[in-house]
Order: sequence, then structure tokens, then C-alpha cells
Amino acid sequence: MHRYFTDQRHEALRHQVRDFAEREVRPRIAEMEASRTVCHELSRLIARQGWIGATVHRAYGGMGAGHLAKTVIIEELSRVSGAMGAMVQASQLGAAKIIHFGSEEQKKTWLPAIAAGECLPTIAVTEPQSGGHVLGMTGRAVRDGDDYVLNGRKIYVGNSHVGDLHGVVLRTGAGSSGLSAFLVEADRPGVRVGPQRQAMGLHGFSFGELFFDDCRVPAANLLGREGDGLAVAYSSSVLYGRPNLTAVSLGIHQAVLDETARFCAERERYGKPLANLGNIKIKLGRIQSRLLTARLAAYHAVHLLDRGLPCDAELMNAKLVNVESALESARDAMDIHAACGLFTDRPVERYLRDAHHISAPAGTSDIQLLRLGELALGTAKGEWSSRLSDVVRLEASDGDMSLPAESDPARAPAEPARSAPLLRERTELQPTG
Repeated sequence: MHRYFTDQRHEALRHQVRDFAEREVRPRIAEMEASRTVCHELSRLIARQGWIGATVHRAYGGMGAGHLAKTVIIEELSRVSGAMGAMVQASQLGAAKIIHFGSEEQKKTWLPAIAAGECLPTIAVTEPQSGGHVLGMTGRAVRDGDDYVLNGRKIYVGNSHVGDLHGVVLRTGAGSSGLSAFLVEADRPGVRVGPQRQAMGLHGFSFGELFFDDCRVPAANLLGREGDGLAVAYSSSVLYGRPNLTAVSLGIHQAVLDETARFCAERERYGKPLANLGNIKIKLGRIQSRLLTARLAAYHAVHLLDRGLPCDAELMNAKLVNVESALESARDAMDIHAACGLFTDRPVERYLRDAHHISAPAGTSDIQLLRLGELALGTAKGEWSSRLSDVVRLEASDGDMSLPAESDPARAPAEPARSAPLLRERTELQPTG
């Protein structure tokens, strides 16, 4: 089914990532599970493969391969390790703000380093008191001459403990037009990373706290213009956060099916493989059916996104379907494994724990349903995929899905257009939750 959307280049990329994941990631899983802390070495190794730059234009050293290629990368890593799939998607998400809102100088400075794996970007929006209510944030940035002084606390920041460049949204004024976004280097004075808290799943990945205490950044580090912060947060969540997390769920879902089918073939009951029992076949059939449907929803959404077509609804639905179906299938897998699934010598319990982590970011399933309900009623306000369609099409226009190489000026495409002017009505769009 997926070959309807993918071509030979996508499948070659899939095999490349899968081979890497089996060779470099799988042997480290036991250590990550035991330590329950961020895996710096592996995160950097993966970044050096160039996959963070999947949607970075080749003019800036990226793959220029588009969102479907990005989905394949995340899916294949997550099939082996949800934590490393989450690591990659978090920095791809972190690159989005520069791709869409960065000045030409900011793009030239940061995108080549991101594409080469020398810089892991993050995006820091959520605060303890406001959660998914972005407009409820209270952290502030105050202009002081040629600088801004930043103060605030951010939580649930993907790649918090390995990130090199944080995209931070803070208040510069009142209301929806009073949020602005800044690029803040991790080693800048006034930036502090909180201690890593142990979590239920995704061991090896960090999503922690950042503190900004009188952190001074140049005005040149402002992304777009003052007041663009809401657009930076929402567009990143809709166009990158949702499809990226969809891909993590999809990879975990595939792993659930692979492991459970293998268990059923190996385990015996009544002198025959467990797979011979009719009720087991039915449960496996449900897992297979959900996975086919989930992959169709995931690939269709990013297929539309790569073509610059309106697809906010498809992106919402893809995350909803993939998150819920991966959880249902993981629970079915636990039922099939029975007591065997409770022990860590088999990975099925890890898949269930990891799958739970994908629900909340970029909007819970209830948020996706709420927005889809507004669409059905005709009360939805605008589409980010439409407003950024020119930029998205450009990202996927000439990618050959090879590893980034030195740009050839003779074949370099025209300079990508700034997207900020395209988004002046951005505050009319719905929050993502």
C-alpha cells in the first residue's frame, strides 16, 4: 500500500535508515532502558547522518527531500527505538521555525549546521502554569537597546538536554499579538537546563525544563517580527509536530506487529504454534488492519503537505488515528503475550510505554477531535498548510534523498522565499491545544 505514495528513492532511504537502526541503535537499547537518561552519543551519531535536514532546502546543505521522506526516517528509527525516533523528530520540529520564519542571515547561519548534524535545535513553548494554552504563557522578553532580556521557564522541551539552539516563545506584549520567538544558543549566559526527570517511556530521549534568567540575546536573534511568536508555535505544531509524532506512533505500531507475530510463531500451545489458534489470528488481524489504516492516513497527509495542498484536517486525523491505533494494538499485543509481556526481556511492554508518550504533544486526541468537529461544523479558522504552501512545496522540490553535500552554486535553486509576509493574518488561526 505505501508504495502508492513512496517511490524508489523513498524505499532506498527506508532501507538505509533501517540498516542503520538495526546496526547502531538496537544494540544500545538495553543500556538506554537501564539508565533511563538521555543518550548523548547516539543522538549525535544519528544527527550526523544528515536526517535532521530532511526538509531543509539543498541550498542550505539539507536533503530537500520533503515531509514524506521525513516520515519514513522517523518511522524506521521508531520501529527500533521510539526514543531515537522522538529525538530526530524533535530537532526536525526545531528546524521548522527557521525554515519558515528565519531571515536569510539566520538560515545561512543555522540551517547548514542543523543539516550536517552539528547543531540540534529545539522549540520551547509550553510553561508550567499554562500547559497547552499557549496564550496563557507569562515568560517575558523585554527590549533593551540592541538586545532582548529573556526571563521564564519552559517545560516538556524535546531534546532539552542535548539541544544546541533553542527556539523560545515569550511575551513581548499583551494578547495574541504579544508573543515573539527568539533563537537562543544553549551555552548563552542565563540559560539553564533543569535536572532530567525519569519518565515512563522513551528512555534515551529528553523532554525537560529550560530556565531563562536575565538571558540577554541580540535583537538579530528575533525570529520574524515581534508578534510572530504565536504563528511560530502553531505552525510548527501543525505542520511538523503532528506529522512527526504520527510517524513515531507508526514506527512503534510496526514494531508491535513484528514482535507479536514473531512471538506467536515461536510460542506453542497444545503442541502447536500459538499462531494456529483462531482467537490469536483474530487479534493479529486487528493489529494488521489498524496498522494498514494508520499508515495510509499518515502517508496521505504528508503526501498532500509535500504538494502544497490544504491538509490541516488530514494531519490532525493522521495523528489521532496513529496514536489511538498504536495504543490499541499495543494493548492487544500485551493480551497475546499475557504474563510474558510483563517482563523486560521482551520489548512489547516498552512499546506500550513509549506509545503513551506520543498522545499529549501537539494536541491530545481530544484536541484533534475538537478541531475536526469544528471543521465539520464549518467553524474552523484557516489552515496553516495553505498559508505555508509555497514554502512547503519549495522544501520538497528538488530533493534526491541523498546525504547532504556541498552546495553546487551552478545547480542551486533560487533563494527560498521568506514566509513571514505570507502569515500576517496568522492570529485568526485556531490554537492547537
